[in-house]
Amino acid sequence: MKTLRTTTLVLAATLALGLGCLASCEGSEGSPDGEYDEAFPTGKADSPYSECELDQVVAYLNDASVTAGTLRAGGVHSRAAGNLIAYRNGPDGAAGTSDDNLFESIEEVDGVSWVGSTAMAQLVAIVKDLCGEAPSISVIFSPQPYESSHLVRVAQLIDGAERSLDIAMYSMSDSGILSALERAVGRGVSVRMIFEPAREEQRSPAGTTSARLEDKGVDVRYINKIMHHKFVIVDGPRESIDEAAGAKLVTGSGNWSNGAGTKYDENTVFIEGSAELILLFQQEFNLLWENSREFTAGRTFEFVTSMPVTPDMIVDEPSLGVVFTSANFSTSTTSYGPTFSSVTGRNTVSDKLVELIDAATQSIHIASGHLRSRPVAEALLTKAAANPGMDIRIYLDGQEYISQSYHEDQVRDLEACIQAAGSSESALQDCYDNGFYFSYQAQAAGIPLRFKTYCYRWDARYALQMHHKTFIFDGKILASGSYNLSDNAEHETMENMVVYDGAVFPDLVAAFEQNFAAM
Repeated sequence: MKTLRTTTLVLAATLALGLGCLASCEGSEGSPDGEYDEAFPTGKADSPYSECELDQVVAYLNDASVTAGTLRAGGVHSRAAGNLIAYRNGPDGAAGTSDDNLFESIEEVDGVSWVGSTAMAQLVAIVKDLCGEAPSISVIFSPQPYESSHLVRVAQLIDGAERSLDIAMYSMSDSGILSALERAVGRGVSVRMIFEPAREEQRSPAGTTSARLEDKGVDVRYINKIMHHKFVIVDGPRESIDEAAGAKLVTGSGNWSNGAGTKYDENTVFIEGSAELILLFQQEFNLLWENSREFTAGRTFEFVTSMPVTPDMIVDEPSLGVVFTSANFSTSTTSYGPTFSSVTGRNTVSDKLVELIDAATQSIHIASGHLRSRPVAEALLTKAAANPGMDIRIYLDGQEYISQSYHEDQVRDLEACIQAAGSSESALQDCYDNGFYFSYQAQAAGIPLRFKTYCYRWDARYALQMHHKTFIFDGKILASGSYNLSDNAEHETMENMVVYDGAVFPDLVAAFEQNFAAM
């Protein structure tokens, strides 16, 4: 998990005490740690401190506003305080210059002379409040009766918003959520929405959902690529990173429609207390918003921007993480407006899934509407071939079923495309991105694979879809989000995939395993 870095108290203490002094300060002779004392003589794994607390100590000491005086004011004994700052500032003795020697690990901090168990305890005490309890994470699986669905829970969260709502949504038609948004605007909440249908509805806006939203006071915009996210940030960090700690996030596979709530197989995850995910999703929203185009329906909105979210605001901890396909795009401004362009060769989300597949040793359980991502499918085929007894199971939507003859046809088409592409890298990429179905190949390789079927001929108008995008590795690591297993999702669409560590969130991972088994 990444946690919020707060410097308000640090800055106040610095202003009060000035730059402080180094190891020669009065009182340094009485330092409780010896010159070569170690805080972790048997390694940090045996320390009484959490990974978060140790990461926060490193981040805190690397903050150029922290001085020896600041450390002493926080309770760190003077000799350790002086040596730590002298080490960090480098030969010129000034913070924030090119010769700074920033700490890369807690072991490097522990290696500074006169930093021992006492100084380490004093440092941890300064940052301890930045590491609260683990985030609260829960999930609602669809289908549900409407009153138990994620749609009602989302409307309740919107009704609780005090300052802002930032929404990135592929599809929305639920009247309860529409009413909640209208109530939010009415009490002064600023609502920004990046809405996929607005891209088409812009052409003839009268009477569209986008126009109705703008009539209710929601600022609707769109981007030039497919916007497939399904998330909302409630009271997020628009003006201060301190707002991230109390913000709420909803994400998952479920759109805000009656079908997603009551008919399809979906998941919607509700997250509180994770500054890491809030900041990362806010960073994603900001990127999309700042490169979006205005939906014009007769109402003009002031373009509201957020404070930048930069990497140094976030401290990494491995129990939570997220990858976005937006990393596969460059941005520019054209005559049509801000534009995202796909960068050949980037596969951010599929690379992460391949990494998790390669690391799995016992089981891989996948519930996905599609199986058309070549990197992921080939990684699964390789894993199955190398580990014939491994528990690999795949559950797909019925639209993924193909016959042997269809498979053979698409193999011939791919071979012809590759031959025609020659040495052109972009043309070859187009060949591999052309919607190849891997279900027949996976089944032929001996991977247990099932389909959700509900009608003789698949049609989106009446299909009760299996719409999850969920991956469980060894019963311990969960990856879930909006990302379909397709090259189109990787290179033409804005998607997310959140990774949760079951060591910290065992109930969440167990719930997804139970849902997978039930399906």
